This record gives sequence, C-alpha cells and structure tokens, in this order.
Amino acid sequence: MQSLSKRLFSSCRSSLSHIGSSPVFLTPDVKLNSVNMLIPKVIPKGSQKIILNSLLSINGPNGEINLQIPDFLNISNEGTSLSISINNDKNKIQKSLWGTYRSLINNAIIGVTDGHSSTLRFQGTGYRVNLETIDNVKWVKMKVGRCNVEGLPIPNGITCETPSQTLLVLKGANKQKLNLFAARLRNMRPPEPYKGKGIYFNGETIKLKAKKVK
Repeated sequence: MQSLSKRLFSSCRSSLSHIGSSPVFLTPDVKLNSVNMLIPKVIPKGSQKIILNSLLSINGPNGEINLQIPDFLNISNEGTSLSISINNDKNKIQKSLWGTYRSLINNAIIGVTDGHSSTLRFQGTGYRVNLETIDNVKWVKMKVGRCNVEGLPIPNGITCETPSQTLLVLKGANKQKLNLFAARLRNMRPPEPYKGKGIYFNGETIKLKAKKVK
C-alpha cells in the first residue's frame, strides 16, 4: 500500500456562503418601488460587463434610499420578505455579487426603519471632539494633537452626538454614507502603533509596538 505524502484532515468540500439566497424580511411600514433607468450604467468587468438598469427605491420612517440594481438580479416580493435570485448561478460575476446586493438591500431596509450607528473614540492627551454650527452648517470639530482644530461639515442624512468630549456617535439611514463619513474623520488621525493615540472606529483595537531605542 502506497503511503500518503500529505495527511488529509478532511475530504469534504468547504461549505459555500448562502447569504444571497437568504430572505430579506420586511416590516409593514417599508415600501418598495422599482423603475427602469432611462440611461443604464455599464461597468466593465474584465471580458464581461455589469449593466445597472433599474432603480430600487426603499421608503421607511427614517427616509428613502435608492439602489441601482443590475439586470441579472431578480427581486420577488413575498409580502413579509424579499426573495433575491440571479439569472445564471454558473456565472462567477453574478455569484460574487449575489450576496453583496442582498446585503445592500437588507442594510437599506434596516436603515429606513431602525437606522444605523457608528462610534468614533478619541484617545490621546488633549484629544477631544465637539459640534459647532457655522453659517447654518453643522460641523464636527476635532482637536487631535495638532495646533489647529480640524473638522468636516456633517452631510445631509447624518446626525452626530457627543456623549463626552472623547466620543462621537454618528447615526443615519444610509450605512455606506455613514461609514464613509466616519472613515474620513478617522483618517485625519488614525491610531498610531507606539502610544496608541488616535481615532478608533467602532471598538477598533491595535497592537502596540515596542518603543524605538536609539
């Protein structure tokens, strides 16, 4: 009997994710409306292309979110849930985007009903954050170890709260827009690996390095 050069711990195939086929649950106060786009958006993807040809509007108590949907995605409203499928489950692009669009639709539904939230924690001597209104525009102003005060105007659809001088809570219906704004603020002073000073996003932690010895 020929010996095996490599030990096999398992001969089973790894299980694949089934996020795309999972139903998206609806609440009675969520309204959906899908219309065809006058000018479809074409995105090249290697030798293939993705055609975004319909606009899905999701309305709820917290507002409205519009999503551009590709032509290969099928959305079936079953009353209390949505069933999402693709035209060709053998196509790699369609399979890879199946779960992505299911998550985008689910996040939009959660956003217009319960909303999303993110937190930024400021760590460092003298680090602090506060909210200011300048010429009827609300700003996030931060003191993060520099001489001048830095900040950004708060986009529409996002609200900010400061429970303390070192904590900023952002809330909004659009999760992508919310986290993008949080990332722009964090990039002004990302955590540094020696003293741990910086802006931390949603419970983020870093591993500290040993101090440099001259």
